[in-house]
Amino acid sequence: MTRVSEQTSAQQLPAVPFYCPFPPVRHPAVDTFNQVTVEWMLQQRLDTDEHQIERLAVCDFGGLTASTMPYGQVEPLTLMSKFHAVLFSLDDSVCDESGATADLLAQETSRIMRALEAPASRSPGDSPHTSALRALRTDLERLASPKQVRRWTDAMRVYTSGVVWEASWRRSPELPTLDDYVTLWMRSIGMAPSTAMIEIVGGFSVPDRDMEDPRVRALTEITWTLVSWDNDLYSRNKELQRADDNLNLIDVLCREHDCDPSRALVRAVAMRDRVMVLFERLSDQVTKEAHTPLRRYVEGLAQFVRGHLDWASACPRYRVPSGPGATPGGWWKQHPADDSAEPLPIPGIAWWWDQLEPAH
Repeated sequence: MTRVSEQTSAQQLPAVPFYCPFPPVRHPAVDTFNQVTVEWMLQQRLDTDEHQIERLAVCDFGGLTASTMPYGQVEPLTLMSKFHAVLFSLDDSVCDESGATADLLAQETSRIMRALEAPASRSPGDSPHTSALRALRTDLERLASPKQVRRWTDAMRVYTSGVVWEASWRRSPELPTLDDYVTLWMRSIGMAPSTAMIEIVGGFSVPDRDMEDPRVRALTEITWTLVSWDNDLYSRNKELQRADDNLNLIDVLCREHDCDPSRALVRAVAMRDRVMVLFERLSDQVTKEAHTPLRRYVEGLAQFVRGHLDWASACPRYRVPSGPGATPGGWWKQHPADDSAEPLPIPGIAWWWDQLEPAH
């Protein structure tokens, strides 16, 4: 398994402020979402370890849902909150901290995908996570069109393939290249099925031709990446303490550039801010000419980036008693560290910048 060196492990990094130009919004039913989700999660018995159950119960799934999707109706938002609970439990108890191999995860995720593709095909050997996701998939049919259910199922396939890829690296003594890590993490973070829920929760439908527009596909991938990098920036200290591994943007940059974590942190923030600026510019271009469903989808992507940060800033899950914390008012900053319109030197994502209209 990939392990941090003693020197790296000892270096807890300071909390960094985030640049995000979108305003915060929160759904008023946040407490309802959380209460219903925690009760449902306990009924599903996703975890048997009492300490893990206690950790999940204070993750504030309702707050994450209410902050990332404040525009939706209560029923689909409640389903979304439950979905967050399953993915967090799956991430902690099966993917990150159990030492699962890629082989075992390939088996588990294949069973999950079969349950989502054909929810009527029940198996007596279903894991609690498979059973819970099957139930959510069945509920989704009442709230979404067949096209939207297909998009969500395809997005789950993106996520589960990423989880297996991630597991293969967690068992390796090496770290992936930066290019591989960026692609891996945008998939395994679970954002693909989350963004597929935006139109379902919002009660609108985006035409296929709009979803397949390269600019929209770029904006969608940018959202996955921003959330994954933001997670790396605020969760690294927690991951070092609990999982003792360094499959993290900071440590991949240490390897890539042969530098220490503090210098890698500066690089990571600059990379993240340049991508945030790209999202801002590209979304402005797309929404100027977009019909209402597409405009609402792009606005939903922006809200997810902002809402995820609002939730993380207060979530007990990421607090490390021995680690540095953000100073009061220090979670946000007004200006990006890097506002260049030049592509990052990462081949797998450089095409995003090609979607920008030339500056006049």
